[in-house]
Amino acid sequence: MRVLLVEDDDAIAEPLVAGLRRDGFDVHRVRTAHDALAADPGDFVLLDLGLPDGDGADVCRSLRARSGVPIIVITARGDEIDRVVLLELGADDYVVKPFGFRELVARIRAVARRASPRTDAGAPLRVGPLEVDRRTRRATLAGTELVLTPKEFDLLAHLTAEPDAVHTRQSILEAVWDPHWYGPTKTLDVHVASLRKKLGDPRWIETVRGVGFRLREPG
Repeated sequence: MRVLLVEDDDAIAEPLVAGLRRDGFDVHRVRTAHDALAADPGDFVLLDLGLPDGDGADVCRSLRARSGVPIIVITARGDEIDRVVLLELGADDYVVKPFGFRELVARIRAVARRASPRTDAGAPLRVGPLEVDRRTRRATLAGTELVLTPKEFDLLAHLTAEPDAVHTRQSILEAVWDPHWYGPTKTLDVHVASLRKKLGDPRWIETVRGVGFRLREPG
């Protein structure tokens, strides 16, 4: 797996690069926001927020606008609002400094596993003009491809697999986020809000108060 590490602090980056390479990752490191946006993102991005020439959140937003590559943000910020904002910008996960190397590798593998195409995905799912192909991990609405983060795609596929059915919040979290997810409880709401915006009509995903959500064709 090719990993782009965006980290200006040598004390953090150098042992991290060495450890990831020992674990079989092909790591390319850059130190600035400018270099991060100019580099090939590879298969995975580890992105520090505190960069010398810009805000890592802006880098996250720019990367997500042009690519579905999985992104894990490395941050010193522990406030839940900051973390929710990062998820809204398109990050798939985050770790808060200081973090353990094994925890980070586990998160990388979990996010990458969820982002990989499923070989048993079956035929595309269709609800009216919406089509979700789990094999190729592409979603289209009226023939136009939706630009989704890996997590947004997983959430949409989960809801589309049983249209009109009510999915509890807990069942969605268990299916789309694995048991090792330590994100804020607002993470599901953030992703639902983002999907509604990208679908162009909030009625695609209905909130069932006190229970969860269901997907249905507006009309």
